[in-house]
Amino acid sequence: MKSGLVKLGKGMLLGSLLVYAGWLQAQPRTVELDRVVAIVDDDVVLESELNERKASIMERLQGQYQQLPPEDVLNKQILEQLIVERIELGLAKRYDISIDEAEIDQAIARIAQKNQVSAAALEADLKRQGLDMSGLREQLRKDLTINQLQQGVVNSRIKISEQDIDNFLASSDGKYATSPDYHIGHILISVSSSADAEMVEQAENQANDIYKKLQGGADFAQMAISYSKDQAALQGGDIGWRKLAQLPELFGNEMMKLSPGQVSKPFRSGAGFHILKNIEQRGGGAQMVEQTHARHILVKTSEIMDDRQAREKLLGLRERILKGEDFAKLARENSEDTGSMLSGGDLGWSTPGMFVPAFEEAMAQTGIGDISRPFKSQFGWHILQVLERRQTDMSDRMKRNQAANVLRSRRFDEEFQLWLTQIREEAYVEIKL
Repeated sequence: MKSGLVKLGKGMLLGSLLVYAGWLQAQPRTVELDRVVAIVDDDVVLESELNERKASIMERLQGQYQQLPPEDVLNKQILEQLIVERIELGLAKRYDISIDEAEIDQAIARIAQKNQVSAAALEADLKRQGLDMSGLREQLRKDLTINQLQQGVVNSRIKISEQDIDNFLASSDGKYATSPDYHIGHILISVSSSADAEMVEQAENQANDIYKKLQGGADFAQMAISYSKDQAALQGGDIGWRKLAQLPELFGNEMMKLSPGQVSKPFRSGAGFHILKNIEQRGGGAQMVEQTHARHILVKTSEIMDDRQAREKLLGLRERILKGEDFAKLARENSEDTGSMLSGGDLGWSTPGMFVPAFEEAMAQTGIGDISRPFKSQFGWHILQVLERRQTDMSDRMKRNQAANVLRSRRFDEEFQLWLTQIREEAYVEIKL
């Protein structure tokens, strides 16, 4: 990581983010009495929360199992779940994890889409049951906070070495996982097992005629619908995405020869004559990426430096640079990005997606050698200079990143359980139930 500008990836939503119907059923209309059922560090779990969670879980389980666990067993399981959530929320507060309103809006949109209702209909449905959107938003805020904590902390505990990656890539499992994916089109001109030489010749001639038409610009899908005897003919010959290891060896050998958009010459198998198309491809071959070499000066806002003052300061620095002063010298004297200031604001070579969107956008709009006007990101105000751009083949690096992601995903669940056990043991918990 070169500087504080590097963008952190967001983890996916929890698998059980929200069971919408169950959540609606579980919401209480009134709370007459309440009591503490557990003390968790500086927080508490209330009996009403336990009952709400139990009602939601019962709603979900009753249609799935003939016999549910005894109530005392279920209560213990649910209380433990609530205790761990309290511990996680406490840790999230300590790590200063916060969820902005835009993320909650996106989560609500996904819930509406999953339940096939509009956002307005979702809100109206809540109101009909005496509920409101604020309760749903608060639940989502908790779920998203916990998920972000889990992804960040657990992934930071997983260490993937270069040797781990080398060993994985050398294995048959690794070769399969990182091999290209092909989106394949297929036309089959079938030949009966009892066909004579004349019938075989007719089928071959038809296949060659189709190939010539395809080379002349004929639509592959239309040709498949009209002539192919494959099961996917009515789908335009589209047999979906496949790895070479999932294909018959004869097909795999042909696909390896095709660039995206190309079609194979007809080739023979026991079933007849085949024509394949590489509709599109993921992975494999050169992965050319434009890299940018840039440097910047960051001025952060504070109680004594508001947005206007930060922008004015950078305008002044920009004017001095345009008049001939050294960018690197001014960056060392003025930039508040500790990761780059000592190197004169130099960020080195970057690939798309490395920095936050506001910085990426400004960098893309700045010509080589130019100095951007001041712009704001979540870190403060910047000016930047683009020094160079280049096209780089990143196929090997992408393959290694892909391998690291596979290994990290495989180790996540085990590390997650170890982490949960650790934070549970370290927390102060007093059960009152």
